[in-house]
Amino acid sequence: MIETMPARPHSPGACPPGACPLDHLVLPTASLDVARARLVSLGFVVAPTGIHPFGTENCCVFLEDGTYLEPLAVGNAQAAAKAVGDGNVFVARDRAYRDSCGNEGFSALVLGTQNADADHARYVEAGLSAGDMLSFSRAFTDAAGNSDAASFKLAFASGTGATDAFLFTCERINAPKVDRSALQVHANGATGIIEVVAVSNEPSKQRRLISIATRSPATGQGSSTAFDLPNATLTLLDPIAFETRFGIAAGAPSELRFAAIVFSVRFADTVARLLAARSVEHDIRGDDIVVRPASGQGAAFVFQEKA
Repeated sequence: MIETMPARPHSPGACPPGACPLDHLVLPTASLDVARARLVSLGFVVAPTGIHPFGTENCCVFLEDGTYLEPLAVGNAQAAAKAVGDGNVFVARDRAYRDSCGNEGFSALVLGTQNADADHARYVEAGLSAGDMLSFSRAFTDAAGNSDAASFKLAFASGTGATDAFLFTCERINAPKVDRSALQVHANGATGIIEVVAVSNEPSKQRRLISIATRSPATGQGSSTAFDLPNATLTLLDPIAFETRFGIAAGAPSELRFAAIVFSVRFADTVARLLAARSVEHDIRGDDIVVRPASGQGAAFVFQEKA
């Protein structure tokens, strides 16, 4: 089981006493080949396929700010089914998402932590735990052929009605340092994730879940609520506000669904030229370049120029 695991440019840090930082985003897909082709067409460099010990596999997009995208497919259906039967929350929630929303989408927001056990205890106490913690290790190799093992501990949170989305913290028990600089230089000039946008038919009912999961208080009210993380913003919109902002229908009603990712890029003109040259449909909405979801791209991708 080999996965490229480049070193992160910074540690995610501990949650207490402040908010947890954004670590990465999980985007289910039917095929890593399709996801890879789509992401490359958008100007991203995609890492080699990584294989989990419980049937899922990924092909990540790493960014300079230390965050990353995790397109996720089921590579071994038998192993995944066994993992679900054994109570693996990560795989069970992936299956539940696919059963409810299809094989293409954006299922989970992952936060960095130095104490997943404490996070799990908080979630249980608040009545928001999505299930048992998950500890696992996987092998990886770098571009020079050096191999090692990486180990992780995850704690999961979800609301009772929020079956289309969940959040979890990720503690790196062992994270060998490997140079990933070559994987962070993208043709579109993307440097990081500055905002994640979720949609809810009743945003006020999701404020407690998100606030406890992220350790960030909610600001705003009504159709738009924001949760400030150390390295990004999580914005919660109602369907009308989402459509007004991005020009994209919010889709089927949902208690909570992650729907858009806003990337910082060096030059908006570079993105626009690249997308046009590759015949990728996109809309210019003020300072935003909006690319609608597609096969292999389970969320709206939004590019914003940031100095």
